[in-house]
Amino acid sequence: MAMTLSEIWVYPVKSLGGIRLTKAFTEERGLQYDRRWMIIDDENVFITQRAHLKMALIDVALLEDGLKIYLRANPDDFVLVPYQPVTALPVTVKVWDDITEALTVSDEADAWLTRQLGLNLRLVIMPDSTERKADPRYAQHNENVSFADGFPYLVISQASLDDLNSRLAEPIEMRRFRPNFVITGTEPFAEDQWKHITIGNLRFEVVKPCARCVLTTINPETAEKGAEPLKTLASYRRNGNKILFGQNVTARDAGELSVGDFLVVHE
Repeated sequence: MAMTLSEIWVYPVKSLGGIRLTKAFTEERGLQYDRRWMIIDDENVFITQRAHLKMALIDVALLEDGLKIYLRANPDDFVLVPYQPVTALPVTVKVWDDITEALTVSDEADAWLTRQLGLNLRLVIMPDSTERKADPRYAQHNENVSFADGFPYLVISQASLDDLNSRLAEPIEMRRFRPNFVITGTEPFAEDQWKHITIGNLRFEVVKPCARCVLTTINPETAEKGAEPLKTLASYRRNGNKILFGQNVTARDAGELSVGDFLVVHE
């Protein structure tokens, strides 16, 4: 069976809901729009679902003139965010161990997020001028990354999820793992062996296994937290103190990908 790109996902605002696409454009720091926005607290530090479960219930849509950020349970409660920031004030932000430059977006977005999450929050965007480098121990070409945790892209095979679900009492959806690319037509965990791949006619390098965190234990539909899937993954996907699922990837080419494109492993 041919290996095929079956799903494409972007997550415009870090730790809010993802969007499934039929085609997307690749850029050095990730798919177009992917994690270009981030929510920060009053100390300019990023926030995620890990500590703020309600973020799982907030979705994002890509509109012609900007983002629509809305409550999944009440889509009429939303804020529109223009692609070009309105306030555009420079701010130095912290995401994990990185200190990097961002721009504020709009007072309206800040007020909406503050109301929804009960904290004094701001929405920021990463301008093209910002450089945030992926870990040079793995990313060999000085690649920049968006506000994603560490690398521009994440790929997971459908067979890996199927293998995991065969071990769980209740199956889970792929979106728990927030991949960019889902591949069908492989053996479970085939992606662990890939180094150089093409999807369509675009080249990618598979640089590092993805270590999973408690965010995978949050049900994206309900924002409820449980033990799975980390408990089961720990029984057969542990390496030292890390639990691995999926592979971090960098892009060598910019261009368009579509669902149905073939994946070829070169090494």
